[in-house]
Amino acid sequence: MKQRLFILFQYLLPHHLLSRLAGCVAECRVRWFKNAFTQWFVRRYQVDMSQALVEDETAYPHFNDFFTRALKPGARPLDETPGAILCPADGAVSQLGPIEHGRIFQAKGHSYSALELLGGDARLSAPFMGGDFATIYLSPKDYHRVHMPLAGTLREMVYVPGRLFSVNQTTAENVPELFARNERAVCLFDTERGTMAVVLVGAMIVASIETVWAGLVTPPKRELKTFRYDEAARAPIHLEKGAELGRFKLGSTAIVLFGPNQVQWAAQLAAGSPTKMGQLLATPTQA
Repeated sequence: MKQRLFILFQYLLPHHLLSRLAGCVAECRVRWFKNAFTQWFVRRYQVDMSQALVEDETAYPHFNDFFTRALKPGARPLDETPGAILCPADGAVSQLGPIEHGRIFQAKGHSYSALELLGGDARLSAPFMGGDFATIYLSPKDYHRVHMPLAGTLREMVYVPGRLFSVNQTTAENVPELFARNERAVCLFDTERGTMAVVLVGAMIVASIETVWAGLVTPPKRELKTFRYDEAARAPIHLEKGAELGRFKLGSTAIVLFGPNQVQWAAQLAAGSPTKMGQLLATPTQA
């Protein structure tokens, strides 16, 4: 009964209004308030501050700075396996596997369209048909910066408007096509393993999605918008493997897509496996 009510409320709640309110709270600089809220959050979610570059949670100007905190140098060593494809974020594997018949497995009998995930443009989804996906869920306690699985040159970014359902396991098991319904930023890169997509999926009370090249992604009007980076108007943007790509202000999900016969997921990973940014996510398939 509790689960059904939770899902019902997900449909009824004013997602974007709640997220804007959460954003105001997260940006509050009133010292007593932001300190009390941040300290409560650290206790509630058992956040490990020992690896943070600034360990004192009250030293951050506001909650969002704490939430997107940097880590100490070396806190996330990059896997040195030749050709390694790295995990882009701390969190846990939600699902990973093949993209079959243009569908990506979500949870418990649910799947969603790769075409819709990438904004409904067949040109963008075509390279991933028959390819592979990995979905990483970032919980509130995790490090919330997303990094490059491989070195790549940014070709295109697409902002896709949508709802802001929660992205936890309960919602994933009960809301059809969850990740293709939520607001998201689709980032497409040219890499040594062909086209790679990293999709940053928004969620309930996520105040914003940011990238290192564009800052806040959400445009003034919540409408589908494409930004191309392979034209003279915008200089090429190249990011090395392990470099920061973007960040979430409050938790969400990152989805990585590759084309067919490009990667093989690490054998030790399965649904529910905990992850750390920089660990081995996959290896290249044999040419």
